[in-house]
Amino acid sequence: MAAPLTKSEENALLEAAQVARQRSYSPYSGFAVGAAVLTEDGNIFAGTNIENVSYGLTVCAERNAIFTAVGAGARKLRALVLVTQKVPGALFNSPCGACRQVMAEFMEPHTPVLIAVLKQNKRTVYRKTLRDLMPFPFENFAR
Repeated sequence: MAAPLTKSEENALLEAAQVARQRSYSPYSGFAVGAAVLTEDGNIFAGTNIENVSYGLTVCAERNAIFTAVGAGARKLRALVLVTQKVPGALFNSPCGACRQVMAEFMEPHTPVLIAVLKQNKRTVYRKTLRDLMPFPFENFAR
């Protein structure tokens, strides 16, 4: 099992996700999301959501961050952090099903997932694990 996140790592991930969120291309939904992942070797990779007029071609921040890390050679991730805005009626905005399945490919069930929700000048961080968000992923048992 990987070491727990340090406060310094958590802060660096939150900052990277916040910066990525500011680069969001979300003219259709107006919903900007930033994500950051921490690799086993301590590197941080960030991504943002990029929309397309054909919504099916939109790519979420989580997958952009994960795919950037994997493209750089990472295979296991120690943490994922999201920064989103508050949605009426929801405590926090959970990753979509496609993102959860990609997360399950590169993260262990106990991997921390922090979801920071921005409302006015306040940031509330919800701490979950991948298992909390994806209790029954599709798995390749032959690996």
